[in-house]
Amino acid sequence: MKWAQKLKSDKRLQWAIVGCLAILVIVLFFVCLFVGSAQMSVKDCFDALAGKSTPAFNRIIHNIRLPRVIAALVAGAGLAIAGLIMQTTLGNSMASPGTLGVSNAAVFGANLSMIAFAGGFLTVGKNLSDAIKGVNPFAVSALAFAFAIGSVLLILGLSRIRHFGSNTIVLAGIALGAVWTAGTTLLQFYATDVGISAAVVWSFGDLGRATMTQDYILIGVVGASFVAFWLLSWRYNALLGGDSVAKSVGVNVTALRLCSLLLASLITAVCVSFLGVIGFVGIICPHVVKRLLGSNHVVTIPASLLTGSLLLLTADALSRTVGGGSALPVGAITSLLGAPFFLVMLLSAKERR
Repeated sequence: MKWAQKLKSDKRLQWAIVGCLAILVIVLFFVCLFVGSAQMSVKDCFDALAGKSTPAFNRIIHNIRLPRVIAALVAGAGLAIAGLIMQTTLGNSMASPGTLGVSNAAVFGANLSMIAFAGGFLTVGKNLSDAIKGVNPFAVSALAFAFAIGSVLLILGLSRIRHFGSNTIVLAGIALGAVWTAGTTLLQFYATDVGISAAVVWSFGDLGRATMTQDYILIGVVGASFVAFWLLSWRYNALLGGDSVAKSVGVNVTALRLCSLLLASLITAVCVSFLGVIGFVGIICPHVVKRLLGSNHVVTIPASLLTGSLLLLTADALSRTVGGGSALPVGAITSLLGAPFFLVMLLSAKERR
């Protein structure tokens, strides 16, 4: 289509779309603050943001809604740019933040913490009250993060030693992810009812568990990674032509691939360890952006960031709207939104060719 070709070639129009996405994200951010089971007017919400409403409304905004919405904003952005960078560096359009087994490793670490150390067969048996006292959310997140990063470092270390290509790295990630999934299954097989319930609930992508401390960590990791990716954008553009083309213009392909995968996996590990598994954001958003705006990473990196925030904020608003007073797991909403769209994209004429 002529309009699509014009969009991919007109830089001013591309940046205008990025600006529109930014405005939509800001609007939806405030809309999400107003959505909830508490009967609060728009004025009540703004007063609570300023700390001038009732104590109950102030607590709802500052302790529940604001951490949740910030987490949706930042995690969506992080997962989207992580997916974009993984697709570029691995040369695989199906790559996603979970490609290197990061999500599987984080789920195993969380299950190990909850089942083996707090609420499972090694500590409190079937005593629910002891399990609740024993569960430490920071310990769960820390162990999930440790296993996720350990999995990434193992694959990148092997790729460095054995000189893996991009396709081999993907296959190694799938294989290691299967190992973590098997370990999770074994842990859950021996878990008590209390332990397995806690583990299954944790694996849901849930923004409700976010705290401001976690949000600050997310902002730091995603913000620093975004700056690094954007500064390297011309190198990613060169990498699109293949390793030989990138090397001919002075790009250290091996170092770029390893550092990029490490940063993208770090974003994924932080998001999963704090919020659980949130699927499809890191694969859908980069595809949409590249199809509309082309492959220039100077534009696609910020556009993917904003599109990821937009998708996860929309999913959060829907999860609280249709939940009937309780928020549904946002990971289920992103899958329901993303899977049909992804199938349509795969079945399009261009993908079939």
